[in-house]
Amino acid sequence: MADEQFTETGFWNKIKLFGRQAGRDVIERALWLYYAAQQPNTPRWAKSIILGALAYFISPIDAIPDLTPLIGFTDDLGALAAALTMVTLYIDDEVKSLAADKLALWFGDETSNTKT
Repeated sequence: MADEQFTETGFWNKIKLFGRQAGRDVIERALWLYYAAQQPNTPRWAKSIILGALAYFISPIDAIPDLTPLIGFTDDLGALAAALTMVTLYIDDEVKSLAADKLALWFGDETSNTKT
């Protein structure tokens, strides 16, 4: 099961190691999903989708290796975007605020123009 492959340690390690290389948009979407999965009002089916996408994100085996210059995170972004499409109702203002706080800490105070 996908949620058995996801670990919080793996998630935070991936962001620590590849956050800047992945870029703000990829990390923002990953954080939206991460924080949505933590919310008690997010149903089990949505959490399964989220954890599956995050498991793919942290997996060292990708369709496009993350170390590939310029396109290494394209497949990760696609998986995150697909999951976001399915669980968009659970990406609320609180989730976005938690993600924005982390993004400001890691990337500075620049604001993101992405929307769900």
